[in-house]
Amino acid sequence: MIRELDKTEFYKCKKLINDEGHLEVKAVLEGNNPGRIFVDHIDSPEAGLLWLGNNDGFFFIGDEESDAFNNHINDFINKVIFPEAKKLGLHNFIAIGNHSRWNHTIETIFERLSMQRTNQNVYMLENKHYKENNEPTIDRDYTVLKINKMLYENKNHTFENIGFLRSKILEFWSSPEDFFQKGMGYGIAYNNKIVSLCFSGFVAENVHGIDIETIEDHQGNKLGQKAAHCLVKNCVSKGVTPYWDCEEANTPSNTIAENTGLKIYLNYFVYIFPID
Repeated sequence: MIRELDKTEFYKCKKLINDEGHLEVKAVLEGNNPGRIFVDHIDSPEAGLLWLGNNDGFFFIGDEESDAFNNHINDFINKVIFPEAKKLGLHNFIAIGNHSRWNHTIETIFERLSMQRTNQNVYMLENKHYKENNEPTIDRDYTVLKINKMLYENKNHTFENIGFLRSKILEFWSSPEDFFQKGMGYGIAYNNKIVSLCFSGFVAENVHGIDIETIEDHQGNKLGQKAAHCLVKNCVSKGVTPYWDCEEANTPSNTIAENTGLKIYLNYFVYIFPID
């Protein structure tokens, strides 16, 4: 039987983590970012399913050969996860193994489903090899802003689309206060709109997972590169390690990571199948 752990019980899963695996898993277990965990044994888990709080994926952690988990997870997903996911407006189940041995298990468990597999790259900065000389120059009509409480609150109504910033922060963090305490980030403004963001999405120990987004009308102006350079530079100055996760097929995102000096740290598979 698979059951959900209370947040106060997440510590029981620390032994299941792949130390060289995904930042997101560590961030949830450390209590920095929201998430839920479902396990095979409530008192001493051997395997589990971790649902990220931003609904961006389900991580399979622990022993990929746990019969108590594997024999029940399909039914549990159909009867518990899918109904809840549908209420949240999700259309796909995104499955990720916290270590590569899960790949075969995931493919076996869900072999009857129509499944798509994609490749992901994770970049990290090694030995502070930040490529400062690659920082781009952007049009003078754009202004770089540090994301802080004053910007977030927007009390003077300076930015008409402040919801863009707020929704992105709350997509990853339980509260803006959590972000201000543990994260960092930069935005780029054009007139009275915030048009590009780069900030800490997930944090575990001294590693910051970077999330980046530029409004479509302003893409192609190197705003993402500029914001990313600002954040990576700040990470280096504070002794923090930037962590960049993107789809292998996303050429612009991979290019930005390489442009700042980040190197590939991890490759992994993502399995996607529709929620019926």
